[in-house]
Order: sequence, then C-alpha cells, then structure tokens
Amino acid sequence: MMKKTAPWIALAGAAALTAACTTTDPYTGMPVRNNTGTGALTGAGVGAVLGYLTNTNRGEQGRKNALIGAGIGALAGGAVGNYMDRQQADFRRSLEGSGVMIRRNGDQIVLIMPSDVTFVARTLNAYPQTTIDVVGHADSSGPDDYNQTLSERRASAVAAYLTSAGRVLPDRVFVAGQGERQPIASNDTAEGRAQNRRVEIILRPLTK
Repeated sequence: MMKKTAPWIALAGAAALTAACTTTDPYTGMPVRNNTGTGALTGAGVGAVLGYLTNTNRGEQGRKNALIGAGIGALAGGAVGNYMDRQQADFRRSLEGSGVMIRRNGDQIVLIMPSDVTFVARTLNAYPQTTIDVVGHADSSGPDDYNQTLSERRASAVAAYLTSAGRVLPDRVFVAGQGERQPIASNDTAEGRAQNRRVEIILRPLTK
C-alpha cells in the first residue's frame, strides 16, 4: 500500500545533486516526544551505511581532514561546550513551531525531522565546525529489505536537500539508513508507526 508523499521530500528529491538516490518515497513522520536515543554514527559501524558524500571521505578521520583542508578549523576542548550551546539555542529559535524535535546528548545535538529542512540548512551553515550524520528510519510495515531501502532514501533526500545549491558543504555529511531496527514508538498503532518514520540529523563538533 502506497503512503502519502510529503511535499518537502518531493522537493528534496528534485534537488538531489549529490545524493546516491533520488526520492519520491513517502515521509510522513510526526513530532517525536520519546527520549529513546539512537546514538552517534561512528565510521562504517552502522548497518547499511550509505557513506560520505565525497570520495575523499572514507572514514571519520577523512571527513575531519577534508574539513580542515577546506579551511574549517577544529574546536579546542574548552570551546566545544559553548559552541554547541549557542548552536542548540539558535536551532530552538529558528525551528520553533516547525515540528522538528531537538535533543541534546552531551556534545551532540540530535534533530528529529518530521517536516521542512529549510531552516535547518540555514542554521547549519552558521556553524561550519559541526559534522552532520543523516540517519533515516522506517516503521515495520512491509518487508525488511523494503524498509531498509526506504530509510536510506529518506536520509538521502534530506542530505541531497542540505547539500544542493551549496546550502551545506558535502564534506560535512554522512548518510545511513537504519530500516525498522530503531523504533521510538509502538508499531502496533498508526500514530506510533508515523513517529517511527523519521530522519534524524546528528550534529557533533569538529574537535582537535
């Protein structure tokens, strides 16, 4: 059964200049209020990793080297907390009323996306010393392999939108799909399944 296609995903698919996949698949996630976390991606340790958007980035160190080579300086230890605090505050202001949920895990910021990514891209550009992991998720409807592919396409659509037209430097972005493996709500209800269909953007400071 086909699900309704959210208009911002259609826009992202049309704008896909750097992502591995274009997408017209549905994304109908709802705001998430559950505190269950997914944790940060580390290199290629996550299943079905789509990977970095540039050929030079073969791992986390490769991404860091590429950013430093692009003139983006790494943060010293004492500056990290204040930098992430300011970034979190800016996201709260710019995303107010958008339905995007913001969760803080130490020096990480996690954005849970049910809707428009326009304001996210604006704020990300104001904080270039932040790496960006885009992770797609699906509910349990349908076969496992279909849900895996769907989650990858959701993540690719968001990454494509963020990096197209120079919004965000591709060297900063890592893309992965988690399929149905990390639900944050029950898949037994329509509301729970809607919460599980989501994209999470995990932000981490670029440190020395």
